[in-house]
Amino acid sequence: MQSTETVRRLAAERRRDTLERLASEREVWVSTAHPDHGPHQVPLWFMWDGRAVWMCTSTTSATARNVRAEPRVRLALPDTFDVVLLQGEAECFPDQDVPTDAAEAFAARFGWDPRAEEGPYLYVRVVPKSVHAWRGEPELRGRVVMRDGTWLE
Repeated sequence: MQSTETVRRLAAERRRDTLERLASEREVWVSTAHPDHGPHQVPLWFMWDGRAVWMCTSTTSATARNVRAEPRVRLALPDTFDVVLLQGEAECFPDQDVPTDAAEAFAARFGWDPRAEEGPYLYVRVVPKSVHAWRGEPELRGRVVMRDGTWLE
């Protein structure tokens, strides 16, 4: 019989596991808010470049509207047991102004290049300021793995 008990990971293991998930996952839940329209949450494809999360959305989307008015965002990987939450500020790049290396890496990862679409798109870059990661109740203590943009050991 296999045990279902969660083994508490050390900070270095949580950091490694978080970085592996950021490199391999495809979707992230993006939470934004607008002073007049309130909160908004949506899943988007994302790419991790080793330092930041890159996403892309239509320039007319609620996400685009919200991050222009209030750049603070929260991102969550889609797993309710192996939780990873990132918080940071969104930096916006219209599709004609996005750095070429980021746009090409995004297109290569997803087989879709928003720059080739008819309507305008907005690339959104988020450098995390804080990251929380935990698996179940035993890991709630020590769940902060990045603070003020610095990974904790």
